[in-house]
Amino acid sequence: MADRRRINGPVGPTVPPIYDTPPTTRVGGRVSDSASRKIFLKTGVTPSASGSAYLEVEDPNTNRPSGTSLKLTCTVHGPRALPRSAPFSPHIILSTHVKYAPFATRQRRGYLRDSSERDLGVHLETALRGAIIADRWPKSGVDIIVTIIEGDQNRDSPDYDRDEGWDMMNVLSGCITVASAAIADAGIDCVDTVAGGVAAMVAEDPKSEPTIVLDPDVASYHKIYAACCVAYLPTRDEVTNIWFKGQLPGADGLIYNKIVERSLIACRNANSVLVRALQETAPQGKKPS
Repeated sequence: MADRRRINGPVGPTVPPIYDTPPTTRVGGRVSDSASRKIFLKTGVTPSASGSAYLEVEDPNTNRPSGTSLKLTCTVHGPRALPRSAPFSPHIILSTHVKYAPFATRQRRGYLRDSSERDLGVHLETALRGAIIADRWPKSGVDIIVTIIEGDQNRDSPDYDRDEGWDMMNVLSGCITVASAAIADAGIDCVDTVAGGVAAMVAEDPKSEPTIVLDPDVASYHKIYAACCVAYLPTRDEVTNIWFKGQLPGADGLIYNKIVERSLIACRNANSVLVRALQETAPQGKKPS
């Protein structure tokens, strides 16, 4: 008598289907290399947290159904008192945790943090520490958790392997901006809002000269020589963190200054979105920064 609860496999050998990958077509394109991509930012998305924010960056160069290239969410827990066994601290203890979702990139991420995620956490803590007024929260701690839902990568690009390292710049820039919005939503005192911006020196094709662009889309360029991510306080005109990666094609030191200046322009663009998002939240009874 046959077992009706069991589904028997085919008797003979089978061949799995093979699907051809259609070529990726670019539509629209960037308006200008001096323009940043559109940003959507909203605070108060996690009611159980002291403060939270969600950031989404548009990718106008691709025809994917989502139409986005970077999605981040941040939650802030605290300030809360440290355990009695902890030593006395005259200022707040900041703890940052950056983690990719397992499905955020083409290569599936593990559940434990790797070296790249720990580096993002260190840079994020350095960028935020210069904005928070730590002396107002003695013997207290705050946890800032950033989850990368979708990384800034083109998964359909055949040259995906060369995009792996440069997308971290845009990810860190988004982490800084979304964490600043979540801290302001939590009502933690800060000297100013901190925003992240990226500029890079790229070449569009093998024969073109290197140019400096704002908010680069890695898959849109033939080669990236160097990139710079800056955390900036616009009102105080101060920089809290700089991460420079790559090698400049020439020995001219002014090129480095130009990349940093273009990064500051990207920071101001992101800060304008951050300020508008906080102004929309303030009339709803939230604590402004």
